[in-house]
Amino acid sequence: MDILSILGVIVALGAIIGGNILEGGHTDSLVQLTAFLIVGGGTVGAIMIQVPLNTFMRAMQISSWVFKPPVNAPTEAIEKIVSWSNIARREGLLGLENIAEQEANLFARKGLQLLVDGNEPEIIRGILEVDMDSQEFRDIQAAKVFEGMGGYAPTIGIIGAVMGLIHVMNNLADPGLLGAGIAVAFVATIYGVGLANLFLLPMANKLKTHIHLHTRYREMLLEGVVSIAEGENPRNIETKLNGYLH
Repeated sequence: MDILSILGVIVALGAIIGGNILEGGHTDSLVQLTAFLIVGGGTVGAIMIQVPLNTFMRAMQISSWVFKPPVNAPTEAIEKIVSWSNIARREGLLGLENIAEQEANLFARKGLQLLVDGNEPEIIRGILEVDMDSQEFRDIQAAKVFEGMGGYAPTIGIIGAVMGLIHVMNNLADPGLLGAGIAVAFVATIYGVGLANLFLLPMANKLKTHIHLHTRYREMLLEGVVSIAEGENPRNIETKLNGYLH
């Protein structure tokens, strides 16, 4: 679990709600279903118009990375790569065939299979780079879904505010209805700005960070596989890959 993200949510909400209480406000005054429907529904609808279905679905899939990022274990991966290199030196590249079939990481498995098939190092590098770049592009586009939502939410909040004011104007003759309309107007603005700046934009940036780290991890796997294909000494491979730990 990403403790920092959890603490960030607690601190952000605590600051907003706590500040409202210190100013003498009531927490229930910030809870407006109408404003939430306008801002939430409008923001989601706008981004659904903007992006393709597969990008939107991928964004929903990786949204959990904000609190539970994908596990990358570079130290353990380096140890595995060095062991693969030792096996290749003792038994030849065909000695990696069983290991390739049992490897859980699909990217590493693909690299091992390319090794077993006897491909040249540059061919292996080219194939894996295409795979790596394609996955990174797909995930970055998914992260930009939340970035786009962060751009739309404040504007949708303003729309909600205007709608609330229109409701107020239509009921000037009935003072009893004015309070609800004004509440929707201001709370919709809070929802729009708060949703964008406390959640959506930070989520997009955190996802991009995890995507870049995952790509860096794949780069390390790629270099390890290519180094084995080039017949490098296992000790040299380990020394090279340890640079990724910094």
